Amino acid sequence: MATQASAEVAASDEGGLKRTITGRLLFFYVLGDVLGSGIYVLIGAVAGEVGGAFWMAFASGMAVATVTGLAYAELVTKYPRAAGASLFINKAFGSPALTFFVTVCILSALFAASGSLASGFATYFAPIWDWPPALLVTIVFILLLTVVNFIGITESVVANMVMTFIEVAGLVLVVVIGIVFVLRGDADFGTLVEFDSPDSPVLAVVAGVSLAFFAMTGFENTANVAEETIEPAKCYPRALIGGMLAAGVIYVLVAMSAALVVDTETLGKSAEGTGTNAALLEVIKADVISIPVLLFAAIALVAITNTTLVGIVTQPRILYGMAREDVVPGVFAKLHSKRRSPVAGLLFCAAVVIGLLVAGSVLGQLGLSVDLVSRLASVTVLFLLFIYTLVIIAALRLSGRDETEETFRAPRALLVLGLLGNVAIFAYSIYDDWRSLLWCAALLAIGLALFIVEKIFGKRDGGEALL
Repeated sequence: MATQASAEVAASDEGGLKRTITGRLLFFYVLGDVLGSGIYVLIGAVAGEVGGAFWMAFASGMAVATVTGLAYAELVTKYPRAAGASLFINKAFGSPALTFFVTVCILSALFAASGSLASGFATYFAPIWDWPPALLVTIVFILLLTVVNFIGITESVVANMVMTFIEVAGLVLVVVIGIVFVLRGDADFGTLVEFDSPDSPVLAVVAGVSLAFFAMTGFENTANVAEETIEPAKCYPRALIGGMLAAGVIYVLVAMSAALVVDTETLGKSAEGTGTNAALLEVIKADVISIPVLLFAAIALVAITNTTLVGIVTQPRILYGMAREDVVPGVFAKLHSKRRSPVAGLLFCAAVVIGLLVAGSVLGQLGLSVDLVSRLASVTVLFLLFIYTLVIIAALRLSGRDETEETFRAPRALLVLGLLGNVAIFAYSIYDDWRSLLWCAALLAIGLALFIVEKIFGKRDGGEALL
């Protein structure tokens, strides 16, 4: 008799999404998504919140995220299908209402992240070519990535791998600058343990983590391509944990390098009111090594593109997986006859992200200035922390169910610590920026609209009809 995991794999191989992602490609998919633009966008804000010891915030945040990744690794080896956290919650609680709510939260997080990143892309694009209006740049950016995704998942993942090398190269440049600075004898290592905060060091680090956690996210997206991964039970845990650990080491080294080369006050002020990566640009401008600022800005654009591409890959696949679970309208489970891409989901998701960008522009014209980069990053973190908490609970609840000898099993003590860490960061994030809850509510309203449409017009068609 086929095992649960084997049955899931066999089902997906019969006319569903194609299994073309190898373990190596998946590793770079994880690394590229986690590294992405979070470190490029938010490092200055974190430095201003914590002080020279802000590398501790990145280290602590990555520790919590990695433990959460263990829960994902376990659940994916049990249920290697598209839908990710939504599927896990559905398996654990069997509640359509809760599953639908989690699905909407995941999509809302991805929509907010894509909007934040697109806004950051426009900011970095301006020094290269300042003619196109920022809104036009963001819309074209989202549409182009949607087209890449439509062409095919393999092409999207290969593009992701290439861009990962470029964005890692940019971060390596920052680390090299730090090493040269140290070798010259100019470094003051006492900076790395300084806290420039009126609060206690512990609270300062928690505050930093609440800001930096946007840079730790992205790994959850890989659960939604498990159905397109070759031998997911074998490849997924290695690729996920390996990619996250590699990203964590790079984050800490980059943070330490920035703290040593540029004073914390300059790093913090560089991010005030800009929502951009002025902090890492300050490291380049320190002229420890001669590197053109425009070159580094171009690398930052690649990093933002990479992270946004992964989000756009994930969004329609969540809708695809949950349509097969009869949670969202069945049209989202339809695949293009030649490309096998979830085209209806792609179009819907692009429309929502563009809607967010237009809404931000309209608010600005009305005099209600909104920093979409930081605001939507905060919204993303709130949604994902809530989801991470539920996923860990699901892993604990599903202990002993649907397990085989191939199933990866996460240490229970670490899962409990991860649960507490996610709850603590979530609570502090709400305390620190409660206005983000208003944006969360607006995005959840989109989910309510989907629910109403499904209840009124929804028809079950098996989810495999082709356009």
